[in-house]
Amino acid sequence: MASKTPDLQAAYALKTPDDSRRLYGEWAGDYDADFAAREDYQLHIHTARAFVAAGGQGPVLDVGAGTGLCGSVLAGLGVGPIDATDISAEMLQQAMLKDIYRDAIEADLTHGIPAAHESYSGIVSSGAFTTGHVGPAAIDALLRVARHGAQFAISVNSKHFEAAGFDVKFRALELNQIQKLTLVETPIYGDLATGDHKDDLAKIALFEKE
Repeated sequence: MASKTPDLQAAYALKTPDDSRRLYGEWAGDYDADFAAREDYQLHIHTARAFVAAGGQGPVLDVGAGTGLCGSVLAGLGVGPIDATDISAEMLQQAMLKDIYRDAIEADLTHGIPAAHESYSGIVSSGAFTTGHVGPAAIDALLRVARHGAQFAISVNSKHFEAAGFDVKFRALELNQIQKLTLVETPIYGDLATGDHKDDLAKIALFEKE
């Protein structure tokens, strides 16, 4: 029997990092056309624009970069240099074909990022912090590689935000690790979306590392 084509329902049902590697490895070649274009995916655009509007600049780490959708928007807005990190080697291969990234870093966020402390002036993530993916504990790994004063723009699926404890995590971080936290809610998909999740929302967390 042929395996089921990866889709959003399968992505939301992921349980482990190995599940993520397997699904996104299978989906990488068709992701932009099969998902992003067909579902009128817009979150990467909103996240990149929010980062730039908040004064974000490079060098930037694009976290959960996938095939490079968010990085492409950042590059188009004049932001750079940009490095990509993702759990899927196949997704990163697709991202590097876009010729917008300086480097690709294969990494499981739950185990940290193999990059030097305080390497980046900006951290952007669109779509990684969502149902079945990465929880709030992974933000610690992002703070480690960010410079003091680094601008963050991290999207979190709104249904996942409180259920997974992002609200609690951000309140704790505000005590001594981050400042200027603003949450902006935005649609994940555009008007052409037709799937079961077409009305889903995300919160973009904008903040600076102290």
